[in-house]
This record gives sequence, structure tokens and C-alpha cells, in this order.
Amino acid sequence: MKVTTVKVDIFDFHLPEELIAQTPLKNRSDSRLMVLNKENGEIEHTIFKNITSYLRKGDCLVLNDTKVLPARLFGVKEDTGAHIEVLLLKQLEENNWETLVKPAKRVKVGTKLIFGDGQLIAHCVKEEEHGGRVLKFEYEGIFYEVLEALGEMPLPPYIKEKLDDKDRYQTVYAKERGSAAAPTAGLHFTEELLEEIKNMGVHITFITLHVGLGTFRPVSVENVEKHDMHSEYYQVSKETADLINRVRKQGGRIISVGTTSTRTLETIASEHDGEIVAQNGWTDIFIYPGYQFKGIDGMITNFHLPKSTLIMLVSALAGREHILHAYETAVQEKYRFFSFGDAMLII
Repeated sequence: MKVTTVKVDIFDFHLPEELIAQTPLKNRSDSRLMVLNKENGEIEHTIFKNITSYLRKGDCLVLNDTKVLPARLFGVKEDTGAHIEVLLLKQLEENNWETLVKPAKRVKVGTKLIFGDGQLIAHCVKEEEHGGRVLKFEYEGIFYEVLEALGEMPLPPYIKEKLDDKDRYQTVYAKERGSAAAPTAGLHFTEELLEEIKNMGVHITFITLHVGLGTFRPVSVENVEKHDMHSEYYQVSKETADLINRVRKQGGRIISVGTTSTRTLETIASEHDGEIVAQNGWTDIFIYPGYQFKGIDGMITNFHLPKSTLIMLVSALAGREHILHAYETAVQEKYRFFSFGDAMLII
């Protein structure tokens, strides 16, 4: 019988609540950057726009070009006028969406919901567990344009402040609609900084992984191996796959931007002996210490929640002791944490 040794508690650390960034900085690339050497655990402190000092000609940055949907809607029940909040999770077919509704007990099959001045109407067609409902939408024109007008950004549960500018919860290169959350490591890049990186001879390429809300779900089991990982849709083009393989053969480093890009590349590399191939599908890969990386050499990431799957992933890359020491340092130095927080480069 297999004895499990990886306990969730070993990924815990003390995080003062005031270090959780509630609002984005005015300038994206002014956030702080901690550079962590994954071999010896050495730490350097700088600001994000200086990341060019740590990249080399011939390296390849892999970014996730998913776009966050303004997926939080506020409406009323047609019959009673009761206020209902709806969060779009996944498009099923045509105009049917898997959603979470609050308060769920008020939305039964047959309930009609009205949003805005009636620009968007929803009928509940199926009840699922834990507040899940399948809603069928009616509207005039283009659904995503109606959503832009009526929806709000689905900010993570630990952000309590209202976001004034929707675009600050999108990367500057966001293109493929479909995420319930932003790939936040990419929020630090500006168009000017990306241009500067390209001009150094660093390759920049894109994958798509649509981030699900499961990314915020805490690990509720004691043994890490028993955690049930959420699954997310990804796609990688032939152009991107060929570039990454070519960079690898020429001795360049593959540096993924964010845990989402990392999980996508590792999903494919694990299936194809370290090669990246063009494919799409669903991934529920769960990376924690003991995992051998096959697709990336380094990564840019934000600072994550204690005991989360994300801190486990970075611990697999840099070593748990190095990561926990880096996080202890980040707390002492008052780095900003989570989605709107500061960044870490692991190389």
C-alpha cells in the first residue's frame, strides 16, 4: 500500500491580511519583482520592468492570451423582483450556460431572470448541486457585447474593493474569450515592455488556457495526493509548439508566464516525452513536489495563497524550502500578494 507523505500543512505560511493587494498599481510594470534562483534559493529584489536583466537572447516567453469574461451579472426575478447574482462558468451549447447563482434556493427550473432593462433574459432549465444552474439566455444582437454592457469582472473572493477599470483585470494581450479569472502573472506586462523584450532577441509566443474558478478552491484534504483537481480547457497552435521545440534545441530557456501557461506546457510535454505538440483539450494536471518538469525551465508568477495548489506548483519547481523562505522574505519586505500583487521570477 502506498504511504502518502505530502501533507497540505507543510505549504502553510503566515500572511498578514493587509498584504493582500486590493487594487492594481497605476502602472503595470512598476510592481516589485522578486528573483528566486531555483538551484540555491538566492533572492534578488527589483521592479518588474527590470525583468529584461534576467532574460537572454534566444529565450522564449510563453504567455496565456485568454480573456476574462465580465461574467458576474446582477438581475431580478420576473415574478417577485428578488435580486439574483449570476456567475457564468462555462458555455454549454448555443445560449445555454453553466452558472452559479445566489441565492440559489430562489432559482428553480422555470424561473425567469431579467438583467438591465431587459437587454438580457435568462430561463433556468436545470438545477445542479452547490448553487449550480443551467441558464438559457435570450438577447438581441451579439451576446458578448451585451455582456460587456451589463457584466462585471468576476474578481477573486479575497478582493473586496470594486474595480474602477475593467481592463486592469485583463492582460494587455488578452484575446481569446473564456476565462472566469485572469492569468495574473501577465498583468505586469505593458506593450512597451513586451516590445523591449522582443528587441532583445527573446521570442514571445502564446498559448490559451481558460482559467476556471476552481483555481481559487482551497485544498480541503489532508493528503495532497487525494486532492481532486479542477479541469480547464487549453489550446496550443502548431506555430507555438514548433517555436518552443526549436528554442529548446538551440539551448534557449522556456520561461512560462503564470501557472496557467506552466500547466498547459507540462500537460503536453508529459504526454509527448518532453516535446510540445499542437493540441487542445482539458487538463487537470496537479503539480506538486516530486514532479519532474519537462516543458519549462523557469516561470514568472505572483505570490499565492497558503496551502493552495499554486504554492505547491511553484514549490515543485524551486523546492519547498526555497519557496517558503522566499515567501517569509516577501512578508517581511511587505510585498503585495495575489492577483493585483507583486511578481516572482523563478529561474
